Amino acid sequence: MGRLTEAQLRAMVEEATVDAYGDEEQLVGFYTMIVDHLETPFEVEVFGLTVTVSSIDLLAGSGIVAICTHGRSRQAIGILDLPLPSPPPSGAEWIEAYRHWAR
Repeated sequence: MGRLTEAQLRAMVEEATVDAYGDEEQLVGFYTMIVDHLETPFEVEVFGLTVTVSSIDLLAGSGIVAICTHGRSRQAIGILDLPLPSPPPSGAEWIEAYRHWAR
């Protein structure tokens, strides 16, 4: 995934939020696009540990989160804070669009 242009990001934001009224519905739009397009599982490094992003969820109070596992441990990490591996997984451009919208 190369760096997206401002125009590409705006188009993706529009696609994710079409027919959404208010921030909560727009958040659900991004959640849907990320779940539909992001290829999971994938590995990423968090605090020096390699963890597996097994799925994406939408949690009240936390927003869109990556469900990460390491051994028998499981942790939800906000998708806005999740470092992406290089190269990023297929569909990671939707995380970039969500980050653009959220800022």
